[in-house]
Amino acid sequence: MKNIFVILTLSAILSACAGGLHQPAVNVGKTDAITVVAADQSTTGHGAVRKLYVKSSAPEADDPLPSIQLTEELIFKYLSAEIADQRGSWQAAYVTMLGIAQQTRDPRIARRAAEIALKAKQPGEALTAIRLWRDVAPRSEEAAQYYMSFVLLSDNLEEARPMLQQRLQEMPQQARGALILQIQRLLARAKNKAAAFSLLETLVAPYKSLPEAHLALAQSAFLQGDNARASQEANAALTANPGSELAALTLAQVTPDKSDAAKSLAAFLKRNPKAREVRLAHARMLVELKQYAQAQDAFQTLLKDQPKDLTALYALGLLATQSKNPNEAEKYLTAYLDALAANPEEDRDPTQALLILSQLAEERNDTKAAHNWLNQIDPATRQAHFNAQVKRAQLFARDNDIPAARKLLKELDTHGEEEQIQVLMVEAQILRNADQTAEAMEIMEAGIKRFPGNTDLLYDYAMLAEKLNKLDIMETSLRKVIKLAPNNQHAYNALGYSLAERNLRLQEAYELIDKALKLAPEDPFIMDSMGWVQFRLGKIDEAEKLLRRAYELRPDAEIAVHLGEVLWVKGRREDAKKFWRDANTKDPKNDTLKNTLARFQVNL
Repeated sequence: MKNIFVILTLSAILSACAGGLHQPAVNVGKTDAITVVAADQSTTGHGAVRKLYVKSSAPEADDPLPSIQLTEELIFKYLSAEIADQRGSWQAAYVTMLGIAQQTRDPRIARRAAEIALKAKQPGEALTAIRLWRDVAPRSEEAAQYYMSFVLLSDNLEEARPMLQQRLQEMPQQARGALILQIQRLLARAKNKAAAFSLLETLVAPYKSLPEAHLALAQSAFLQGDNARASQEANAALTANPGSELAALTLAQVTPDKSDAAKSLAAFLKRNPKAREVRLAHARMLVELKQYAQAQDAFQTLLKDQPKDLTALYALGLLATQSKNPNEAEKYLTAYLDALAANPEEDRDPTQALLILSQLAEERNDTKAAHNWLNQIDPATRQAHFNAQVKRAQLFARDNDIPAARKLLKELDTHGEEEQIQVLMVEAQILRNADQTAEAMEIMEAGIKRFPGNTDLLYDYAMLAEKLNKLDIMETSLRKVIKLAPNNQHAYNALGYSLAERNLRLQEAYELIDKALKLAPEDPFIMDSMGWVQFRLGKIDEAEKLLRRAYELRPDAEIAVHLGEVLWVKGRREDAKKFWRDANTKDPKNDTLKNTLARFQVNL
């Protein structure tokens, strides 16, 4: 019975050696299965030898596996190595396993030693085991691929040169170009980019008639920052094969100026209008260049050829959203979701499309549709689902169903302090917007006690205190934010604006807002605050200039109200009314607008 146990155990052990190793960045085969044939049982007492014969199920051309004589000592060493590995003692496991591999010359054991080192993130030790694996299995393609990968990672490039040269020489001519590109990808992982480029130049020198040789050199030169050489090689590849999409894409990639790169792609498309990958890259580049109309045309062309192309549908939906065309955005994003549902094998996350569709529905005051889109977000995408539920609570509040909104927030499963604070702040904001400011203040005060050092919470607490005219709490909270986060421009701006709005300590208000503007010079709301404090200081022309610039950047109702008041004081009353009407259209419930119109006794 004991002998049978040994045979079955060793069969499992040897088979286990064939699996589990992390794959390198190239395609490799699988290790051969092991079949137990027979066991010779001898009964010569303690320390008896039990011989296990194994054979490979692979073709005869593969490396033969050794016949292993298994002593109890060898079995003990192997099992102790496995146990050590399971317990996290990689060094003991690796040393023992490598010793067994050296003793038995079994490639499966060498492979297992490499696996232990890789799992422990020890590339040097892994390479030692892989060298042994390749030595005992010289015909193994898998061992060769691992050997090449790790030699290059170790930056011992000269060791890899003979093998790579032999590979290229033996490769059939029609497959040599693909191998050159594969070698370039391997060399790209080397730390010494200059040495990798030099080796690549040597390797491809006999094959310069192949476009792939120039493409490989272009990519390698680009990686080491030599854009001139990269462009030269990419152009050579394109000359050798004028219809090569890969060459056109490489040339665009290595061209430093995006506009020039886009022009090169456009020229290629003029000669090769069916080049889909180039057209897709060109469309994406146009988006990067913010040439949205041209990008839209490019994606439309792609969609004509493939009406259910996911990339084109999604891109057109985003572009329509960007250009404030909600109907088009909804059409394309809905089609995108339908096409994605019809192709479940596509590894794409629909969350962003669902969020945009929900936002579009909310903007047209269709909160039911907004809820429906949010409900389709997969609960398995935990963070996205959490954010969707928070948004749903805000939608309930928008429909004045405050109890439903608060109930949903209280039932949310929060993970960690950040999400707890987010829920707390959203609930307070919902109550504030519903004019339940006293209750909102209670929630914020409780939150400050729980998280006294959170600057976001302190800022919102200060803004709520300002609304309730509790200026001492507001100022204390904002100054604490400034102390905790000296570069928080919003805290400087809020404190400065609050003082300017009340005509208090105007020079100090100016200094606070000036600090905020230096931290964020293009922020339209801070620009609005600076215009307003200049107005309070009597610098009317400077105020108008700043407020106009702010309104150009962000046509917000609050900025329009301030600009209107400046113009009214300057005697340009019709211009002032124009801006106030605009503010009224954007936000008819705006308190600043109501107070301003009441002070000047103006009816729009």
